[in-house]
Amino acid sequence: MANSNADFVSMRAGRRQHRAPAAWLALAAVLSVQAHAQESEELVSLINDFRGAAEACGSGEAQTVGPLAPNDALALAPATSGAQLQQALQESGYRPSKLQAISVSGPGDAQSAMQALRQRYCAPLRSHDFAEIGVSRQGNTWQVLLAKPLLSPDIGDWQQVGKDVLKRVNEARAQPRKCGKQAFEAAPALSWNGELADAALAHSRDMAKQDYFSHRAPDGSQVSDRASRAGYSWQRIGENIAAGQGSAKQVMAGWLASPGHCSNIMNPDFTEMGAAYAIDKSSAAGSYWTQVFGTPR
Repeated sequence: MANSNADFVSMRAGRRQHRAPAAWLALAAVLSVQAHAQESEELVSLINDFRGAAEACGSGEAQTVGPLAPNDALALAPATSGAQLQQALQESGYRPSKLQAISVSGPGDAQSAMQALRQRYCAPLRSHDFAEIGVSRQGNTWQVLLAKPLLSPDIGDWQQVGKDVLKRVNEARAQPRKCGKQAFEAAPALSWNGELADAALAHSRDMAKQDYFSHRAPDGSQVSDRASRAGYSWQRIGENIAAGQGSAKQVMAGWLASPGHCSNIMNPDFTEMGAAYAIDKSSAAGSYWTQVFGTPR
């Protein structure tokens, strides 16, 4: 749209100036909001890619971290003070058990914002303390809110919650989707498999009990070993893990906002799935989630 940022448009022939129609200004505002929303989604994806890479902050240990789940209640306009942020959080209704606000000014796009965040805020971006995220932009100021939600004392029976995850997976697979830069067509629905669910439960409980977060267990076993132990005869196997989320909805939001995890969910070569969670309040993350995908022999 030519001259969309101007207050006036000129018409040379009659040497008259007319104000841009209100509809044009409204459309420009809508397009600006949509562009910022897409950039915010891209930054969340880049942050989750960063958390999923085995990198270290300074001299720390190189390890992967679970994906952050986007939450609209955290996508607040950049605040100029702690009091303003607190007020905005109260109005949004979000009650975190832990929160960190990060702000960078200057970057003109999500890639540049990610570079600035990696340089200045590596440790909080890779912290196990957080499970949800909200990103907002105003001009060239970006705000990232990292939060740990209050966990319900009773999330529910692990099998019922696991089957809720399956329902949400099949809803996601029912339509085309982009996972990062990779495009996927709609994929057939997955079926629940009890052996894969048992493998998922065993790994979630082990991570919670031994307070670690990894696809590789302390005994060296991987998802293929755990599925075989559970009695599943597989020709293809895959796994997603997460930590800190308090519901099937939250954990699915995190997986879908992470390109690698999203790709597993949309992979048309998988036909079955099992999922489970475990809680240990003395652990770093509190809750641990495992999703195992398989295709039987």
